[in-house]
Amino acid sequence: MALPKKLATLNLFVCALLVSQMAQADEPWTNPEWADSAWYVGAGAGRANTSIDKDRLIRSLMDNGASSVTYGSTERDTAFKLFMGKQMNKYFALEAGYFDLGKFGFNASTTPPGTFNGEVGFRGFNLDLVGQLPLSERFSLLGRIGANYTRADAHFSGNRLFGITDPNPSEKKLNPKIGIGLEYKFTQALAMRGEAERYRVNDAVRNRGDVDFYSFSLVYKLGKPAYARPVAYTAPPTPRVEQAPPVMVQSAPPPPPRPQPVSEKVTFSAEALFDFDKSVVKPEGRLALDDLLNKLQGMNTEVMITVGHTDSIGSDDYNQKLSIRRAEAVKAYLVSKGIDSSRVYTEGKGETQPVADNKTSEGRAKNRRVTVEVVGSRR
Repeated sequence: MALPKKLATLNLFVCALLVSQMAQADEPWTNPEWADSAWYVGAGAGRANTSIDKDRLIRSLMDNGASSVTYGSTERDTAFKLFMGKQMNKYFALEAGYFDLGKFGFNASTTPPGTFNGEVGFRGFNLDLVGQLPLSERFSLLGRIGANYTRADAHFSGNRLFGITDPNPSEKKLNPKIGIGLEYKFTQALAMRGEAERYRVNDAVRNRGDVDFYSFSLVYKLGKPAYARPVAYTAPPTPRVEQAPPVMVQSAPPPPPRPQPVSEKVTFSAEALFDFDKSVVKPEGRLALDDLLNKLQGMNTEVMITVGHTDSIGSDDYNQKLSIRRAEAVKAYLVSKGIDSSRVYTEGKGETQPVADNKTSEGRAKNRRVTVEVVGSRR
């Protein structure tokens, strides 16, 4: 198959993914739990190489009456693959796919005049365990080991088919495969891989060898949660209390004073709301937030601000993102309990505002916290 025909579907797939992801390229990486357990699909294309046993072929023709042999071969072809996988955790994934390694062949001319030509193609299915070693937030080393179930279809022609009873043999075999590569993530959902893989195959005439496949692939993770961009918080202006005009009738009581705005601030320990290094509110945390909402009964709530804080363990960038995720998780729970989402704002302060010494475990525990500030007026 010609290269343009093989890659037409892949080109459409690549363009669609790139266009859909460009607008998300600057989003912070706020869903590591999803990324480390998602299903994904992918497609790749590249060049496959093999090595035909020239010496054995020429020796066979010479043993069968040829005085000289002119030999040529095709040992490279375009190849492609389609695959689907399940990310088991940050470091391992299980991947299944379909591949077509292309066709390889040879042609030999002999003296006395004669010809012997052959061609074989390989395609099949694979199941691999893929290991991933993160080098940074975007780059990872890849390694894979697995099995390939390959069908080899061969065709031989010419007038020197010595010992070949079937000019069109076919064979299916299960063999091992290995590979190494590098992955670059454009976003948490879209990545590109460059890989070198070795497939052990049988060539339909009881010969065994290797096909090396060098490819570039696009990988897309399915079911990415929607990202809500943090809203910058601007404190509302303090309501102005206007003075009531003088009452001319002595018997009329003065008007009651307007309710004054009040602010209440509650601090929760991060361990009370979340499991270690997570941003999903656990059952005990929901009870604490429910208690806060009960205490707010009778208040006209104007604004609620959830602010996440961390200790100093870990990088500044990671702690900042963790504090945002936790503030967003608290907001999501409050909204699920009936609070208007337009009145709830979130901030992440990371490790920048400690309230205790980060050099002690007690101090770090106090710094891992989420504060909820409520601005409103009592009825």
